[in-house]
Amino acid sequence: MALEQHHSNQTSKNAVSTLYGHIHSLESFGTVDGPGIRLVIFMQGCLWRCKYCQNPDTWDLHGGKQQTVQDIMRIVLEYQAYFKFSGGGVTVSGGEPLLQAEFLKELFKECFRYGIHTCLDTNGYAAHLTEPIHELIRYTDLVLLDIKQMENQRHLQLTKMSNKPTLAFAEYLAERGKPVWVRYVIVEGYTTDLESAHALGRFLSPMKNVEKVELLPYHALGEYKWAALGEHYELTGVKPPASETVIEIADVLESYHLEVSQPSNDTFSKQTKTSGFLK
Repeated sequence: MALEQHHSNQTSKNAVSTLYGHIHSLESFGTVDGPGIRLVIFMQGCLWRCKYCQNPDTWDLHGGKQQTVQDIMRIVLEYQAYFKFSGGGVTVSGGEPLLQAEFLKELFKECFRYGIHTCLDTNGYAAHLTEPIHELIRYTDLVLLDIKQMENQRHLQLTKMSNKPTLAFAEYLAERGKPVWVRYVIVEGYTTDLESAHALGRFLSPMKNVEKVELLPYHALGEYKWAALGEHYELTGVKPPASETVIEIADVLESYHLEVSQPSNDTFSKQTKTSGFLK
C-alpha cells in the first residue's frame, strides 16, 4: 500500500512538472494587489476587451513565457521572508488567471504547502465552474474581484463581454464564504453615475464575505501599449473622475454598509515593474 501511495505521489509530481503556464511577467515587492508585500504574477490570456485595459499585451493566451510550477516556486520562495514580515504573499493577475486554472491550482497548492498567502485578481469570467476552478478557489485566501458595471448592456459596451458570469462568480464566492475585495473602476461616461453605484451596493450588501470595495479612478496609463500594438484606444481624452465624484460614489456604497477604500492611483496601474524569469 505504501509503495502504491509513493507511486501515486510520484505520478502526481511528474504531471505537475510537465504542466506549463503562460506567464507575461512578474512584479516583485508589489504593495497594491492584496495585503503586505507581494510577488505579483501576470498571466497571459484574456477574453475581455476593456476600453481602459492597462495590459493589452496580455490578451494573447499563447504569448509570454512558458514556466512550470517549480520554476515559479523557486522565485516565490526567494521572497518568503518578506511575505512573513509584512503579511504578504503571492498575487496572480493578468490577463485573466481563470483561463489557466489548471496551472494555477497546482501553484496555489504549493504556496499552501509553504504557508504562503494567495490572492487571485480576476474578472470572474468563467463560462463553466470547472473542477480546476473549484480547486483553485479552495487554495485561494483572497479574491480581488473586478466588477466593471452592474447593467449588462453598459458592461458589454465597456468590455465587449456579458457581466452575467462575473456576477454568478461573485455569488459562488459568497456561498463559500471566500474573502473578497471588490474593485470598481470609475470611468467618466460608464461608471460615474450614482445609479450604477446603487446597483453595485444592492448586489453586494447581502454578501458577508465582501471585506471592502476599492474605488479605482480611471487613468490612461496603458494607452501607450495600445499604440505599440497598433490598437485603437477609444478613451483618448477621457479625464480621471473628479474627486467629488469619487466621494459621492463612496458615500452611496457606504450607505449599504460596505467598507470603501480609495487607494492611490497606483492601484489601478498594473505596470510590470520587475520581470523575473529563470534563464
